[in-house]
Amino acid sequence: MNNKIEQAKGKLIVSCQALPEEPLHSSFIMGRMAKAAKEGGASGIRANTVADIEEIQKQVDLPVIGIIKRQYGDNHVYITPTMTEVDELMAMENAPEVIAIDATCRQRPDNKSLDDMFAEMKAKYPNQLWMADCATLDEMKHADDLGFDFIGTTLVGYTPESEGDKIETNDFEIIRELLKTAKHPVIGEGNIDSPEKVKRVLDLGAYSVVVGSIITRPQVITRRFVDAIEK
Repeated sequence: MNNKIEQAKGKLIVSCQALPEEPLHSSFIMGRMAKAAKEGGASGIRANTVADIEEIQKQVDLPVIGIIKRQYGDNHVYITPTMTEVDELMAMENAPEVIAIDATCRQRPDNKSLDDMFAEMKAKYPNQLWMADCATLDEMKHADDLGFDFIGTTLVGYTPESEGDKIETNDFEIIRELLKTAKHPVIGEGNIDSPEKVKRVLDLGAYSVVVGSIITRPQVITRRFVDAIEK
């Protein structure tokens, strides 16, 4: 794998995202957030939308995992859900080093199967690296078999199929089980919200770990403190 993403091996990737309804929603702010993350030692950035990624690329020379979150009606698949979003990211002057897509078993908004979408992406952009955002061990193993370059635990606990699941259960059992058979690098992501958890996931053998809300979403961080007071 001759790609800038190798800089993030064994290290921290920080997710710098703010949705339209959030207070920090601004490409300028996300660019500065990425700069702050780099100053803190981050070795990669995960980011949403072409505008945010372009601004982040101006501010830091770090590998980017790029996504486009887009809602199609009441369909629940929203992380780079169709080829439209893939094409938008690939049309950038500097496409992200890795593009992540929802790789769950759920129906996609265009009714295309994950297998068909992945085959289309690989055929159209053979040199691009792809990350599978999964929720269950079966989904992760399927994405690995399909040939995704990175297998992510991003959506554990966020889908009906994984409802109630927690990434850290039984010493990160889902990651440990995945690593036993995975042919491709595993990226830990999703509620890995403390330095201790990050260290443990890397020690278990994950390629790298993505941390977002607990670093880059002040409203979420503040709520944790307030909740502790109000208990």
